[in-house]
Amino acid sequence: MHPAAAVCLVFGGCCSNVVFLELLARQFPGCGNIVTFSQFLFIAVEGFIFEANFGRKRPAIPMRYYLIMVAMFFTVSVVNNYALNLNIAMPLHMIFRSGSLIASMALGIIILKKRYSMSKYTSIALVSVGIFTCTFMSAKQVASDSGLNEEDGLHVFLWWLLGIAALTFALLMSARMGIFQETLYKRFGKHSKEALFYNHALPLPGFLLLAPNIYHHAVLFSQSEPFQIPVIGLTLPIMWFYLLMNVITQYVCIRGVFILTTECTSLTVTLVVTLRKFVSLIFSILYFRNPFTAWHWLGTAFVFVGTLMYTEVWNSLGPLLARWRKRPKEE
Repeated sequence: MHPAAAVCLVFGGCCSNVVFLELLARQFPGCGNIVTFSQFLFIAVEGFIFEANFGRKRPAIPMRYYLIMVAMFFTVSVVNNYALNLNIAMPLHMIFRSGSLIASMALGIIILKKRYSMSKYTSIALVSVGIFTCTFMSAKQVASDSGLNEEDGLHVFLWWLLGIAALTFALLMSARMGIFQETLYKRFGKHSKEALFYNHALPLPGFLLLAPNIYHHAVLFSQSEPFQIPVIGLTLPIMWFYLLMNVITQYVCIRGVFILTTECTSLTVTLVVTLRKFVSLIFSILYFRNPFTAWHWLGTAFVFVGTLMYTEVWNSLGPLLARWRKRPKEE
């Protein structure tokens, strides 16, 4: 597939996925578990058919390593989605998760004994300041909610702090998983599609622990207003339609990123994913009218610029722009 088509899959799939997730979370803030379960089930079934060949294909990486990776991946996915139930707004959720660079660098220094250039440290400082600014301003908004009395306001704020703690934990766990994957791929070679399948198939029994919550929201979804799907004319509860579209767009998003990793450099992949997050954030603010102050915009700018600095995209764009400027003269 042409890289441009993969970029379209990433932007179309990932941005649409955020929209449907917010539509779900706004109606039922605690629906994170049923969303995570549905995404895992869909990708696991697809991988079982097309990657594992109905269980006949042996994994290239030993199963014991996948079990460790899966424990981390399952925890990160559940905690990230559950944070939406802890008074975390979607824009803050997206900005906070953009701090993966900070966590990756910190654990890289501690575990892998890596050393980075001054520009890397500067970029991480920008991202840190940006996330802190957005988080601090969101904390002020939560604390000053005029519709609550002092006791209820404190209760909401404490739940929000728990949500921030959950996102921080998921961020560090995700970075640790990335380091673990890096060591596995160096030892056994890259098997991205296989890892995608096992990361989604093996955790499925773990959702039994969340079965009551998943069933409860399935009942709530079934009680939502009916919606007729255009073209095919099928009618189903609108929340099930949102969930179906969330699962499909999540798959398109993941496939797009996978294709990019095989067709483009890691720098290009990072840049595309970063731009996608920024577009999703802007859309979430404008379409859903999420509260976003000038301080939030400043923090977002710090995160965005810091991420671009970290990927050293400026160094790559320089020669490209120079060639583009010379072309008219040569013609």
